[in-house]
Amino acid sequence: MTTGATGLDRVLGAKTAKALDSTLGLSTVGDLLRHYPRRYAERGELTPIAGLEIDEHATVLARVDRVSKRTMRSRRGTIVEATITDGQRSLICTFFNQAWRERELIPGRRGMFAGKVTAYRSKLQLAHPEYQLFDSDDSDEGGAAKAEEFASALIPVYPAAQGLPSWSIARCVSQVLEMWDGADDPLPQPMRQRLGLSGVDEAIRMIHRPSSHAEVEAAQERLKWDEALAVQLVLARMRASTQTHPAPACARADDGILAEFDDRLPFELTAGQREIGEEIAADLARVHPMNRLVQGEVGSGKTLVALRAMLQAIDSGRQAAMLAPTEVLAAQHSRSLADSLGDLGKAGELGGAEQSTRVTLLTGSLPAAQRKQALLDAASGASGIVVGTHALIQETVSFADLGLVVVDEQHRFGVEQRDALRARGGEDTAPHVLVMTATPIPRTVAMTVYGDLETSALRELPQGRSPISSSVVPVSEKPAWLDRAWQRVREEVRAGRQVYVVCPRIGEDESTSKSSKSEVDDSTGEVPPDEDSGGERRPPVAVLDVAEQLRAGPLQGLRIAVLHGRLPADEKDAVMCGFAAGEVDVLVATTVVEVGVNVPNATVMVIMDADRFGVSQLHQLRGRVGRGSAAGLCLLVSEAMAGTTTRERLDAVASTTDGFELARLDLELRREGDILGAAQSGTKSGLKMLSLLRDEDVIARARELADEVLTDDPELERHPGLHRMVAEVVDPDRAGYLDKS
Repeated sequence: MTTGATGLDRVLGAKTAKALDSTLGLSTVGDLLRHYPRRYAERGELTPIAGLEIDEHATVLARVDRVSKRTMRSRRGTIVEATITDGQRSLICTFFNQAWRERELIPGRRGMFAGKVTAYRSKLQLAHPEYQLFDSDDSDEGGAAKAEEFASALIPVYPAAQGLPSWSIARCVSQVLEMWDGADDPLPQPMRQRLGLSGVDEAIRMIHRPSSHAEVEAAQERLKWDEALAVQLVLARMRASTQTHPAPACARADDGILAEFDDRLPFELTAGQREIGEEIAADLARVHPMNRLVQGEVGSGKTLVALRAMLQAIDSGRQAAMLAPTEVLAAQHSRSLADSLGDLGKAGELGGAEQSTRVTLLTGSLPAAQRKQALLDAASGASGIVVGTHALIQETVSFADLGLVVVDEQHRFGVEQRDALRARGGEDTAPHVLVMTATPIPRTVAMTVYGDLETSALRELPQGRSPISSSVVPVSEKPAWLDRAWQRVREEVRAGRQVYVVCPRIGEDESTSKSSKSEVDDSTGEVPPDEDSGGERRPPVAVLDVAEQLRAGPLQGLRIAVLHGRLPADEKDAVMCGFAAGEVDVLVATTVVEVGVNVPNATVMVIMDADRFGVSQLHQLRGRVGRGSAAGLCLLVSEAMAGTTTRERLDAVASTTDGFELARLDLELRREGDILGAAQSGTKSGLKMLSLLRDEDVIARARELADEVLTDDPELERHPGLHRMVAEVVDPDRAGYLDKS
């Protein structure tokens, strides 16, 4: 009897089970059966080679175009190179000291080829790929046997790993399905009928062994519903739980500090700022806790929206706390809020306005005396606004009367961290929560990842923002372009402006490279890093190395400073203040400058190894320039080759500054389960079938159904199948509410 909880070693044997566990994290029958095919190949179609990603483990269905054999220059032995094609582009398969491959890989034969995609001399290659040929003549009995494995019209192609190709996984799945006794369906029969869904057993068998595209679609629809409903059940319960404690009502005052602040504003609020401000003001006036996400473009004025909300809470005699992801950003927010308030932020000081408050900074690296005073100001209520990092979450921090929590850059925090700060409001009340992000989020992601929050979007940029142009600097193809980039930096500095240079790594004692074998290991197919193989991918460039190279080379004579997370807090603050004051020409930094940093005189952003960053991160970094009267320029330096997915991603970033458009692109390119996992708790997620981009209708209907089910059965006591499904699909930490009465 084989169930989902049965260990794979009992079904497939210890060796195969160990391989599946170590490479793909699959340890039970259930794990393997929910390792769904990534796509389906058809025997008459070849896989497009264009768009393959460097360093990914790819499986392609292709035709052998030509084969050659040559002697290696650097050591004794031979190299067989087989060029495979999809009819449009080619891919080179390289084999070391395996001359017999030349006789097997006959031009014209088709098969599936699997291996790690690398680049050598600006061409894509698979080094020592595994392959299955299924076009053969009658005399090739082995080839005929292999072809039999692919006799179905649709060939499932699974997410695979080195040494464990897709066809090996397919054989394991087939073996398991022969012995599998099925599973109890988590969806009640009336619910399945209402939604027009197949049973879970039928769906799992069809997803692995479809006879038609119609069967694939029917199976996918059912399995998407399982995932969508499980997630929405968790989020529906989270929404309900936020209403268990009342919030302190913070009604707007006509003659308070907020009204005085608005009267002093030297500019008009944008229409979006006014509209969202009214929504927030209404939320704050209620006794139900506000849980609102404000997303908007870089520079759209989210901080001003948050400050006005905090002042409304202060007018009601409450306090506000603002949580930032880094000390650099927390210090920047503290200074920015104090500057914006002027004498309205100098309560208790000489020159403070009659109606005023105080802004306090609280971070983990504050000197003991300053930290003690900051804690006292928060606990006594002397400070109306407390800005800090994770230090605000610690149990030693208390507030006199916390009415509002503002979380900046929500994507850098988990749900638990947000909830921990919310708990600082006291045992009987829960503060209002305002979450901000400059990473625009498609509606489907907002419904799924931030489903416990109401969402608002700021799309309009304030007047005075300058345009930003972006270009890819393809150093592999056009190395002279990098020289021109540094010339451009000099030109900007001569014009009195400043420049950021961002690198993925700090440097110094960090691990810089992988060890490589000096000889070919025929058992593993590892390739020696010599002139024949193209070698390992180099490590990402580092701040400390780049700064020294620029000082001694193309930017010699300019005032160059470095900024990264390992610097002491006072040194980080001094560097940032020096850059803001114009005392530094070029700031070489890690992504500590990604959010919140505002230096209007900085006009150029050079991002080294730009392909090592995500779309949203590139957009965030680019938003650090063009904040003054001069136009901004962002240069994306990369060795990514034309035609790869990586290069397409960079070209897309360069082509638009619309963050909402880029957010959709980012979602298309990322593994969507990772998005849910990172946003929820940072651990493994069960989202394998649901597309947050394409399945908006399923997600919206699942949200309605989840609310309906929990209204009738809050603890899922009458729906044990749904209880179990949540635990299987959603991270256990996030599903833990099901075990609480």
